[in-house]
Amino acid sequence: MRSSADLFAAQLSALQSRGRLRRLVPRTGLDFASNDFLGLANDSVIAQAVADAVSRGVPVGSGGSRLLRGNAPEHEELEFQASTYFGSEAALYFANGFAANMALLACLPQRGDLIVADALIHASAHDGIRQSKAAHVFAAHNDPNAFADAIAQWRTGGGTGRVWIAVETLYSMDGDIAPVAALAEIATQHDAILLFDEAHATGVFGPGGRGIAAVLEGQGNVVSLHTCGKALGVEGALVCGPLSVVDWLVNRARPFIFSTAPSPLMAVAVGAALRRIEGADDLRADLLALRDRAAEAICAPLGLPEPESQILPVIIGEDKRTMVVAAALQAAGFDVRGIRPPTVAPGTSRLRISLTLNIGLADVDALGLELREAMA
Repeated sequence: MRSSADLFAAQLSALQSRGRLRRLVPRTGLDFASNDFLGLANDSVIAQAVADAVSRGVPVGSGGSRLLRGNAPEHEELEFQASTYFGSEAALYFANGFAANMALLACLPQRGDLIVADALIHASAHDGIRQSKAAHVFAAHNDPNAFADAIAQWRTGGGTGRVWIAVETLYSMDGDIAPVAALAEIATQHDAILLFDEAHATGVFGPGGRGIAAVLEGQGNVVSLHTCGKALGVEGALVCGPLSVVDWLVNRARPFIFSTAPSPLMAVAVGAALRRIEGADDLRADLLALRDRAAEAICAPLGLPEPESQILPVIIGEDKRTMVVAAALQAAGFDVRGIRPPTVAPGTSRLRISLTLNIGLADVDALGLELREAMA
């Protein structure tokens, strides 16, 4: 009988031989890897808001789930602030974006409904879809016609329930932007509900950083997810939508019901971050300047299309070569990570270059030079 130490040894060895073994590594080098797009993770204004909360006695721990004794005034204050800020009827604060996204897809669509999700939607959505009682289909990436055709085919086949359209507004591994307006038209035509994951757009796009789909917030057929651990620089996730949706999640969403509530101090931090990003047009302009410089220093020399956002994929294809190039960049002082299956499709392993305000224009130029040498 094998010992517990050998239980997964063969599988781990196979991953290593294929160039897919993952390990935790310390932070080092210039930040071209994080999602701290606006550089707010160490923001002094947010830190001071937390320090002030500690001084007035706000507890570190919540003490339980929100439905037990974990529902603190700070959670409710944040949810009111978020609904006002994003323009929704109500909001609900989750501990993290993965749990929130999974809860939305597992809980909201009902038996007899149809989920039409983008083929490249996040793993958390896939996990939620697997738990849902609704039927589902994956539409070709960013193709509105594929969404419309999937709905029409389902109706023709006798589908009579509600349709749920699930997309990311900005895709985390490709950096491209969803055709939000076209999808909204399709939702209107088919009386569908839109589920927008704004994780990588919140804080960066839209008026006051409210996201790519900000103009649609508050409509009765729109539910949005704004994660707080990326451009906001803090932690957690806010689901925004109709009050009935929030109440249903409180009653049926297992990741919410059975999880210890986030720290009240983190709710304070998120509230401070929302206030911070509302007036942060200067930071957003600086980030777009980095994107434009990357278009010249990285994309053009490598023959890549101009980036739509702060996320630049450099697709290499083969797993091991991807990690060799990433290691070369890291050795040169640039924290660029290789992304392999199952995070991305087989044959599309890539470098995910993430632009943040933790680096400057000269750093982008330097990375471009080093990348061309590593790719030669």
